[in-house]
Amino acid sequence: MAADIPTYRSLTDEHLTDMLRQGDQLAYTEIYNRYHAALYIHVFNKLRLREESRDIVHDLFASLWNNHSEIRIKGKLSVYLYVSARYKIFDFIAHRETESRYMTSLKNFVEQDSYITDHLVREKEFQALIDREIGALPAKMREIFELSRKQHLSHKEIAEQLGLSEQTVKKQVNNSLKVLRTKLGSVVVYLYL
Repeated sequence: MAADIPTYRSLTDEHLTDMLRQGDQLAYTEIYNRYHAALYIHVFNKLRLREESRDIVHDLFASLWNNHSEIRIKGKLSVYLYVSARYKIFDFIAHRETESRYMTSLKNFVEQDSYITDHLVREKEFQALIDREIGALPAKMREIFELSRKQHLSHKEIAEQLGLSEQTVKKQVNNSLKVLRTKLGSVVVYLYL
């Protein structure tokens, strides 16, 4: 296998993309090696947050692998990756602002001793945001997540119902939580999910 590595290094992005679409892990590794550092620097230059920048780039590459068979790249791979990074940055900022507004609102609610109805309205709005993010998960991941969290089925029960392995179910639930944590923040995921 080590003899194949120089071969992958010499491949064009287009060839690597085609191989990635077919599930070639070495092609994925080569794409990661080519673009990981540059994408991290790009994201860090926008956010100036080390951990968050690492998480965004990690999620970008995790998404690339998890969706490799459906990926349709029109144009250059590098452009696709940088545009994907830009959207992840926008999502991060938007959700951070949403979380910040919610936390400020919650703080004001507690400080002002607001009415219960105000709290219920905000809770409904926030639940709608959570539901929207769950709805944005890929179809199979969303189905598994909802069976786990909303119908409270065990990984084994879900695996039997969907004809999957328990390991696949567990991985999909963990991936769902990782995506939602990135989009909504850890505190929110633990409170509501």
